[in-house]
Amino acid sequence: MRTGDAAARRPGRCPQALRLRTHRPNSPCGVVRVGRIRRVGLRRLARGLYVPTALDATTAAQQAHAWRCLLGEEFTFTGLTAAAMRAWWIPTLPPDTPAFIAIGEDDPRPRRVGLRVARHRAGISTVGMDGLDVATPAETILSCARYLALLDLVILGDSALHAGDCTERDLRAAAEQRRRGARALRRALPLMHPRTESPGETLLRILHTSSGVPVEPQFVVHQGDRVVGRADLRICGTRRLPEYDGAYHRDPAQYERDRRREGRLRSLGWEPFSYSVESVLREPVRILRDADGALGRAHRPQRIKAFYDLLNGSSYTKLGAAQLRARLGIGN
Repeated sequence: MRTGDAAARRPGRCPQALRLRTHRPNSPCGVVRVGRIRRVGLRRLARGLYVPTALDATTAAQQAHAWRCLLGEEFTFTGLTAAAMRAWWIPTLPPDTPAFIAIGEDDPRPRRVGLRVARHRAGISTVGMDGLDVATPAETILSCARYLALLDLVILGDSALHAGDCTERDLRAAAEQRRRGARALRRALPLMHPRTESPGETLLRILHTSSGVPVEPQFVVHQGDRVVGRADLRICGTRRLPEYDGAYHRDPAQYERDRRREGRLRSLGWEPFSYSVESVLREPVRILRDADGALGRAHRPQRIKAFYDLLNGSSYTKLGAAQLRARLGIGN
């Protein structure tokens, strides 16, 4: 078949018809760049860009390589794309989430559906990842701060700090810039903590601190020189140990280990209290009541309002998820 054959461009013709521009089967994502396509076994990633159907669960890095095959090399991946490439804790995003790139002020601006482009007069700091130019961790978080709600941004920052990809000093330097997202990052910084080990732990910690309950993350319990266990949180000045009970703890072997550890802690006078994500999201007042009891103070349900304000704007609620989609320019 000749390229440009009119018969191949008519609807209803042979399903194998393909006007091929570029084929790169050995690229990191097996990308196929085409014009009009009616071939079984390929899935559309963007206009003019297809990947094999077998890559339905393409990783962020594979999709980034696909964009690089399409657009060339004069740009940097940033924002949620760079965060996903680093496997940070980001909100669950729909398949049509755009790719985020940064270009120089004088660079030609690519205009494609599925692409979000930011111009930078002075350029941004980059690092190499899997053969791609990617924004530095602090720059990535600053870019994400333009779109994420405060609670989602705190979770993202906790992830980066816990992974050791950046430091609080790096984030403070990024937040001092006069750029979009800097104000949001300045608000989020005091709420972040590098010792948090999961999004659920961040939620549980913020529930306590926003309600006026001081906590210490990743508290280590000793018996003499021996480590008895480590708790997600300790309510300061008490022996109460609030812990996030994630899906990992549902494994039968892990469940038995947890019960033995809990018995050891209780035998030493500590009080471990486990909470599931459903409890954190749907029954935060009950968790606050437990904390008030540990502190020996009167229970005031209105203290939970600050946490609800953070939660309601986040991707953990339908309203917050819809607002995030709107900020990203994704239709319902």
